[in-house]
Amino acid sequence: MQASVIQIQDVINRGLDSFVLIDVRSEGEYQKGHISGALNIPLLSNPDRESVGITYKNEGRKEAVALGLRLVGPRMEELYRNYAIHFGNKPVVFYCWRGGLRSEIASVICAWGGHKVSKINGGYKSFRNHIHQTFEIPYQFIVLSGKTGSGKTEILHLLKEKKEQIIDLEGLANHRGSAFGALGMPEQPSTEMFENLLGLTLLSINPNKKTWVENESRLIGTCYLPTDFWNNLSSSKIISAVVDDETRINRLLEDYGHFPVEVLIERTEVLRKKLGGQHANTAVEALKTGDLKLWLKTVLVYYDKTYGYGEQKHKERVLNFVEFDWSKKDESAQKLIQSIN
Repeated sequence: MQASVIQIQDVINRGLDSFVLIDVRSEGEYQKGHISGALNIPLLSNPDRESVGITYKNEGRKEAVALGLRLVGPRMEELYRNYAIHFGNKPVVFYCWRGGLRSEIASVICAWGGHKVSKINGGYKSFRNHIHQTFEIPYQFIVLSGKTGSGKTEILHLLKEKKEQIIDLEGLANHRGSAFGALGMPEQPSTEMFENLLGLTLLSINPNKKTWVENESRLIGTCYLPTDFWNNLSSSKIISAVVDDETRINRLLEDYGHFPVEVLIERTEVLRKKLGGQHANTAVEALKTGDLKLWLKTVLVYYDKTYGYGEQKHKERVLNFVEFDWSKKDESAQKLIQSIN
């Protein structure tokens, strides 16, 4: 008794939310990376999987399979009931690493109960291969640049409201891309999971239309941009949004001014070498005395210098500098769009 097989391309084309995806790999495998939206109901726990792996290495496949069945056997009723909860209006699709024994066992357990299920051909590995291929597509990126505090992420979403294609890298990475970028953000995904989320985002856009992406370094917090994606991005044309300093400082105060002083000091100390001792001391002292504007102005010396260096280094890629007035944000967003046409 075997489950029907479905290709990962078909799952993605129909939409991940059209299925109940059940990842039967161990908790550790799932946490490292999984298909977005998938449930984790492991056939083997982390310790069980490790034991099976050791047995496979030392005694071969037959003994490893026998151990796996011995470990799964007492849990079959529990597994069946956990799987059965999710049968309803959507098709249930199982996957393991390669679409092999683990997803087959889960499928058979459900088939015994009269449920029609599928498993992904090639498993999670086929999904990862598909994601990696996506990064090789020559998307037409427009890099949105601007000094720290300009509100680039918010500008991206204004552009999206105007039917422009965007990729919010900071949103996918749960990080604002600076020494203070993790403050107030959820835990970051693993780099593998970040790649999965990025790949699915790319698959949702038209590669023949221009797509706005915020100017980022290759490392966003702890998430690395994939090589092919990064190479494409780092050779794409740049539009720089120009926002006045006072607006930038006020926006940054709104974003970060409510965090505890000791947290802001700790994050500022991370920049000590880059700021230089004198600037670092001034910034820390300003925080201690509650002068947040002085703190920001001091820290921005480093960030603005870095921006200026990058602007000069990549000046041949810059298409336009566009004044962005946050009091006229819709008009300013429209100017950005017109600047690439």
